Amino acid sequence: MEECSQKSSENYSAQFNVVEDNHFQEIEDTRNAEKDWEPKPGMVFDSFDELLQYYKSYGNKRGFEAIIRSSRKGDDGELRYATLACSYSGKWNNNSRNAFKMHPVTKTDCKAHITTSLHSNGKWQILSIVIDHNHELSSPGKTRYFKSNQIIQPYVKRKIELNDEARIRLNKNFNSLLVEAGSGENLPFLQKDYRNYIEKVRRLQLGVGDASTIQKYFLKMQNENLNFFYIMDLDEDGRLKNVLWVDARSRAAFKEFGDIVTFDTTYLTNKYDISFDAFVGVDHHGHSILLGCGLISNEDTKTFVWLFQSWLVCMLNCAPKAIITDQDKAMQNAIEIVFPGTRHRWCLWHIMKKLPETLRGYSQYECIKFSLQNVVYDSLTCKEFEERWNMFIDKYNLHDNGWLLGLYNERRRWVLAFVEDTFWAG
Repeated sequence: MEECSQKSSENYSAQFNVVEDNHFQEIEDTRNAEKDWEPKPGMVFDSFDELLQYYKSYGNKRGFEAIIRSSRKGDDGELRYATLACSYSGKWNNNSRNAFKMHPVTKTDCKAHITTSLHSNGKWQILSIVIDHNHELSSPGKTRYFKSNQIIQPYVKRKIELNDEARIRLNKNFNSLLVEAGSGENLPFLQKDYRNYIEKVRRLQLGVGDASTIQKYFLKMQNENLNFFYIMDLDEDGRLKNVLWVDARSRAAFKEFGDIVTFDTTYLTNKYDISFDAFVGVDHHGHSILLGCGLISNEDTKTFVWLFQSWLVCMLNCAPKAIITDQDKAMQNAIEIVFPGTRHRWCLWHIMKKLPETLRGYSQYECIKFSLQNVVYDSLTCKEFEERWNMFIDKYNLHDNGWLLGLYNERRRWVLAFVEDTFWAG
């Protein structure tokens, strides 16, 4: 009996050892697999998009959201350097005046990142890496909630639009997508993203007769003066997306005062919540003159390209010598495509207007604002600006402020000392 018990004990012990060995082997295999897809210095990618997608996929596996923390272009305007980092990088600043309002902490000054550069052969290479994070990572199953992963595919967008046109209620429309996907875990976007997309689609779906009324009015204006110009952009279903119109007086004014143009998108119409855009010039009295108007349904590069190209055709392909806009990246891309020979400058007023919302969280905000204004307005040369800017950043320890870093990287687009070589009409 004792012999049987001893043999049974030995068998159990052997089985336990096998299970334990298998468990440790699985852990070791997992660690080896992680090392295989971890970024390493010297890794090469055919394009920046491929590199970015790789680091995002790596972030999804590890449990963090990857972002572009900083980038720098060469003198030719091509992207040369980029730092990809964890979304928790940088320091958190509470800009809210309500001290009792709770805010989720999304910045922990996490140092995890990779630095990359473009080589002469056109390929991107990883230069250096920091792997460790200073915060708790998400489980792989929760990475779908990262903002960068919430994507609605084109065929899904079309289905959403058709159901909305059929007046299917929002909840039923979204539930049908859940059923088709099998579960919410398989859906690459949230209900909030779905509702936001529906609102965006509805923006320029004009009421019955509105689009035809606009066209009739434009035809009437053109009949009265053949120099009245208009163009309407329709989608594949014939729905109105974008509109541009320029009257005869504006076309004549452009011939005389079209060297410098300001493109303003800060207006919204009340009824449809769509962007009203204005091309504005300055006459010989220093007064603003209208050089064209547009209504656009999206503020992406493709839409701005359509608007700028249409306006350029209206002006007989005569591009302005300089253009002033806000800091919108899509707008900047479109200007580089349509107006490659035009000097592009950011509106300094828009930049300084953002100081409260971007810097008010600092305890020395008033001193920071005053010092920054002095650096910007009182620097007479580029070298003086560089020196005073570095002293300003060091004095207030603002090295990790992403907004200021972005401004400095693009200083040639807005700093007075860098743009004074061009006439700006005021």
